[in-house]
Amino acid sequence: MKQMNFDFVSRRSMVTARRGMVAASNPLASQAGLAVLRQGGNAADAAIAAASVMNVVAPASTGIGGDCFALYYDVKSGKVSALNGSGRAPAELSIDVLARGGHTGDMPERSVHAVTIPGAAQGWHDLLERFGTMTLGDVLQDAIHYAETGYAVSPVFGSSWSLPRIEAFLKESPNTQDYLPNGKAPAVGQIVQLPGLAKTLRAVAEGGPQAFYEGPTGEAIVRTLQSLGGMMTLDDLKNHTSTWGDPITADYKGVTVAEHPPNGQGLAALLALRIADAWDLASMDNLSPEKLHLMVEAMRLAFADARQYIADPAKVPVPVDALLSESYLSERRAMVSADRAMQPPGYGTPLNTSDTIYLCVVDGEGNACSFINSLYMGFGSGIVAEGTGVFLQNRGANFVLDANHPNALAGGKRPYHTIIPGMLLKDGDFYGTFGVMGGFMQPQGHFQVVNALIDDDINPQEALDRPRWCLSAGTDSSVLALEEGIPVKTMARLAELGHRVEPVSGRARGLFGSGQIILRDQQTGALFGGSDPRKDGLVAAF
Repeated sequence: MKQMNFDFVSRRSMVTARRGMVAASNPLASQAGLAVLRQGGNAADAAIAAASVMNVVAPASTGIGGDCFALYYDVKSGKVSALNGSGRAPAELSIDVLARGGHTGDMPERSVHAVTIPGAAQGWHDLLERFGTMTLGDVLQDAIHYAETGYAVSPVFGSSWSLPRIEAFLKESPNTQDYLPNGKAPAVGQIVQLPGLAKTLRAVAEGGPQAFYEGPTGEAIVRTLQSLGGMMTLDDLKNHTSTWGDPITADYKGVTVAEHPPNGQGLAALLALRIADAWDLASMDNLSPEKLHLMVEAMRLAFADARQYIADPAKVPVPVDALLSESYLSERRAMVSADRAMQPPGYGTPLNTSDTIYLCVVDGEGNACSFINSLYMGFGSGIVAEGTGVFLQNRGANFVLDANHPNALAGGKRPYHTIIPGMLLKDGDFYGTFGVMGGFMQPQGHFQVVNALIDDDINPQEALDRPRWCLSAGTDSSVLALEEGIPVKTMARLAELGHRVEPVSGRARGLFGSGQIILRDQQTGALFGGSDPRKDGLVAAF
């Protein structure tokens, strides 16, 4: 079958329903979540069912060897809880260890030392334990089925899997045989079985997270990493815990935007939104250079602060309240000129006051889960724990090898994390759940879809269909990537304003991430869902 053509325009309709809705970037995952809802499960149960299927059908993007974050709205309490299912660096890993190995500049992205403790297995369990009505054994059944009996590789994911550089990477990586059937990457539509992963998922279904962290799976993880020079131990795995907390929030045009707190980068989205809150973006044409210029400048300022201050709050204080204070934001906002692009700004000094998957679920009772699970880069570290089918993440790549930086590498510390679930509230009640996956695109995607939903009052599918912009990697914010569909006149004017514009089309549009959105009518309970056309997903509902 011919490779997929990535030069397309979505003509999807928004999905509407009442009793429950699941939006994920693969139809099998959406349907797995919907099946759980139809069996009487709630939003937490369906989210883990969908996430576990994504582990099987999109193994480059997500997996039980990675991390998860969740925001959960519990209709009984009327509160949003934030689950941090991210892992920490091995206890014995340090900047000195990296220096002795010759790494003194940036963290080596695919090195064994970039592998942090996988947090997903414990996070799945903890979400179900606090809010679910089912067990891991109940909700992992579809994932186990697809891993054991096989599934047909989907178009967007399969087109990436079969790229020569991806295939070469997998061939050079340890224990990847299951992911190279017959010695090569599978084609779109090819039936793939993942027996090692099926065995791991079945063990977790039967024995809970202990079967992952303390059983043969954990032993295989440690044995594999140590054989490659890694520092992870069984004690590191056994000592892993998730943490619960409250979301961080900010008002935008009368709607409360909730994000996961640091070590996630949701703060970057809130900073951009709060800077932009003072501007009348609703009066500007969506793809006009005037509007895009202001939004890009707000995002530049947000990233400058995010990269400086976001770190593990258990190790280093993160001045969230000070950064989101109106006095500080007014100073930052004043740096924006309407007729000139700023140079990449430095971080501010506020007053000192005391490849990833995203899915969302809203059930018929009004409970909602905004859930994200990731390996970070494609196929994570590239390392599969021998015999388990588990790709191990490379989240440690986001540490900084400067001992004086808040996000400095240290044993037992969580790194700056790119994955962020989002949620919207009106008058304190749940209004919507949303997310845009894709590394440092994520807070930029949050900013853009919230602007679309609130300023422009368009439906979830239209919001996801819109062409996007992206400040490259969030680190070099001098380069502004503009997706095909943004008018040439807009691109030209942005260049005149001083932006280093880079038009992007075709397969490279993956830079702009992909997302899911579900909104809920607070009066009738009607649900409105959209799924990003840049992936294989859909909205399943009843």
